[in-house]
Amino acid sequence: MSNLPGEFESLLTECGADLVSFADLSGLVPSVRSGLPRAVSMAVALDPGVVGKITEGPTLEYMEEYKAVNELLGELSRKAAEYLTANGFKALPYAATDEGVDSRTHSTELPHKTVATLAGLGWIGKCALLVTERYGSAVRIGKVLTDATLPVAKPVVESRCEDCTVCVDACPGGAANGRNWEAGLERNRFFDAHACRRAARAKAKERIGILYAICGMCIAACPWTRRYIDEAGRSS
Repeated sequence: MSNLPGEFESLLTECGADLVSFADLSGLVPSVRSGLPRAVSMAVALDPGVVGKITEGPTLEYMEEYKAVNELLGELSRKAAEYLTANGFKALPYAATDEGVDSRTHSTELPHKTVATLAGLGWIGKCALLVTERYGSAVRIGKVLTDATLPVAKPVVESRCEDCTVCVDACPGGAANGRNWEAGLERNRFFDAHACRRAARAKAKERIGILYAICGMCIAACPWTRRYIDEAGRSS
């Protein structure tokens, strides 16, 4: 077991994960975490060149990037689960898509982003997306629940958005009220997921002619994302 965490993380990064960390879920209700005490949280960054072009709404290029990253996260989750079970542990992989989302509430019992905050990858922004220091909100995330005794990270329990309202102002659906997230705060106290979905569908129809809830304007507007885009441009 002594080398497992390092080998495991290296495997996932070599296969395409940009961020990997481990979370302690033991403080959550057992039924929510399928009785498993740990989780692997993984993030894959979206192409900065693609994200930089969605300030006015989604593009076909963005939709393809979104789907491709979801597929990669699905593969990463499967590889993670296979590795853990091969080492004698239980492991439950989850897709990075809408699988398991309640259509009435647009939520799940254990969101990927909740696990990501418990794994220390970032905080929840005012538009209810995970914000990471390195990539802003230009990431897609996935998770694997497990009983492996992995070294867990320190959870992130409060927002670092402070008084910034850039994403709030950018949202075409007015879905965010500007309140900062903190651990335990229910999403509907600061963000209206129904308004977001309606606006995203309208934007996708307007911009690329499809009935699909994809927007991304808040992602592109976020100052943390802009820094990622700018740094990528300088290094290219």
